[in-house]
Amino acid sequence: MADNSEMTINLVVLGKPQTGKSAAGNSLLGSSDFESRLCPGSVTARCSLGRSGRILGLMRRNGRESALRVRVLDTPGYPHSALSKEQVRDAVRAALAQHFGEEGLHLALLVLRADLPLCPDDSEDTVQFIQELLGPTWKDFTAVLLTHADKAGEAGYSEETYLHSASSTLLSLLSSVQHKYIFLDNHNSIIKEERNIVLRKLLNFIQKGNYQVLLKHNKE
Repeated sequence: MADNSEMTINLVVLGKPQTGKSAAGNSLLGSSDFESRLCPGSVTARCSLGRSGRILGLMRRNGRESALRVRVLDTPGYPHSALSKEQVRDAVRAALAQHFGEEGLHLALLVLRADLPLCPDDSEDTVQFIQELLGPTWKDFTAVLLTHADKAGEAGYSEETYLHSASSTLLSLLSSVQHKYIFLDNHNSIIKEERNIVLRKLLNFIQKGNYQVLLKHNKE
C-alpha cells in the first residue's frame, strides 16, 4: 500500500496449462499483457508481471475513495509440456521473490476450469505444488478461480446448483481455502462491470485477511 489514496494488490495465477490462467490475468488487469490462445502444448513458458492503471470506484479507506492498482504475476502451468516440475517451481519461486519479495503477495489464484471435473490425483498434485511454493500457510493466501463459468451456465448450472453437484474433491478444496472462490465468465470477464465484480470479491477476501501478505524474500 502506498498511501490512503491508493492501494496495490499483488496476485499470482497458478494452475494447469489451458485452464485460462493468462486470460484470467488479462481480465483482472483489463489488458492483453499475457499471451492467451488455444494450443496443443503449454503456451506460457516464463513468468511475467502485468500492471493495471489506476482503478476508481471500487474501494474507500478512512471515508475517502481510494484508487486501486492490480499487479498480476502470470506463471507457466504445471504439469508443463516442456518444463519439469522443478523448473516451473524454481521459476515461480524466483519471480515471487523478485516481484513481491518486499511488498508481499496478497493472493495466489488457483485457476481451475468449471467445465471440467477435478479429480483427486489432480487436486493432490496441485495442492502439493502450491504448498511447495507458498509454504504451510498457503490456505490463507489462496483463492480458487473457476474459469469457463459461461460453459457451466450454458449447461444449465447456476453457481449454486454447480456447487451442489460438484465433486467432493472440489468441495474439499474450496473448504480448505475458507470458501474463497470466484466464478469467471470467459466471454464477459473483460467487460468493465464483470471485472469490477471480480475485483471487489478479491478485495473482500484480502480485507477479511486483514490485508496480511505472504512474504517470499528468497528462492529457497
